[in-house]
Amino acid sequence: MKNNHDLLHIGTKLLNWYYQNARDLPFRKTKDPYKIWICEIVFQQTRILQGLNHYNRFVERFPDVKTLAEASEDEVLLYWKGLGYYSRAINIHKAAKQIISDYNGIFPSQYEEILKLKGIGKYTAAAVSSICFKGKMPAVDGNFYRVLSRIFADDFDVSSSRAFAYFSELSYRIMPNNVGDFNQAMMDLGSEICKPRNPLCGDCPLNEDCIAFSLQKTSQFPVKTKKIKSENLNLQYFFVHREEQFLIQQRKDDFIWKKLFEFPTAIPEVLQQFSKGCKTFQHKLTHKNLSIDIYDVEVTSNEIWDHFVSEHDYLVTDLESSVNRSFPKPLENYIQNLLKD
Repeated sequence: MKNNHDLLHIGTKLLNWYYQNARDLPFRKTKDPYKIWICEIVFQQTRILQGLNHYNRFVERFPDVKTLAEASEDEVLLYWKGLGYYSRAINIHKAAKQIISDYNGIFPSQYEEILKLKGIGKYTAAAVSSICFKGKMPAVDGNFYRVLSRIFADDFDVSSSRAFAYFSELSYRIMPNNVGDFNQAMMDLGSEICKPRNPLCGDCPLNEDCIAFSLQKTSQFPVKTKKIKSENLNLQYFFVHREEQFLIQQRKDDFIWKKLFEFPTAIPEVLQQFSKGCKTFQHKLTHKNLSIDIYDVEVTSNEIWDHFVSEHDYLVTDLESSVNRSFPKPLENYIQNLLKD
């Protein structure tokens, strides 16, 4: 392996390419750590084009840490609607309160301090510190794993617990002084050129330096041996309704879909007589395959309805009002279909 000095030309090539080809994204026009933080969380599991409207809507409603910290958790979840991974929205809200209480409302500038914020990992802390505060940490993520594995034809297992540290060290070998732009360049190269499948090697500014490309083995990198087995889960819901009203409850924060609203998950025998049938839906989450049964329970007795509502802690809502609450995607789709009917 060449020494670091001999490899810095790779990072310089990458930066020159980035300055000519950087994606025109709204958060690229700011060094506001709050907005960079939000965009990094939004786009961790969402494609840029799919997430832009969500990002713009979120920062328009919550333009700064103070506004976000003072909002209710339910409203934050509502503005996160459609992005999934709602635990991230909960963590963002908690982190905003941390910044107010622990840092006097000022976003911390040091990598180690940013890392202390709720829900922020090494990648996001490195991205924010380098882009906004000239920090020197590579923002290692899947793009880094893929690009570096191919450049060096390195078969280090990216599923290893040591992968982040290993590829961080590898990054330093090619990383120029402008780490913020380098991190963003790696993100763009990995997203637009060095794709997981069918990479556009002919358009890559680093193809002359890429060992995997020279060996025609790009498809063999990165190496990943561990595969997490998906869990199969069966869920049951009861859409209990009378005329335009139906019942909902809020989920706890100890399982999937934390703090979102849902239909009742069980009903007593007195309500089962009103069941009109069941529809089953399939839904995939990260490492979970869900089979969801939703029973249509139309209560035609006012007396039974009133008694059941008064004896339980369910919230009563209607189709129009329900759009102001956040539901898991399968239940959101169920409601949307009813609105269309």
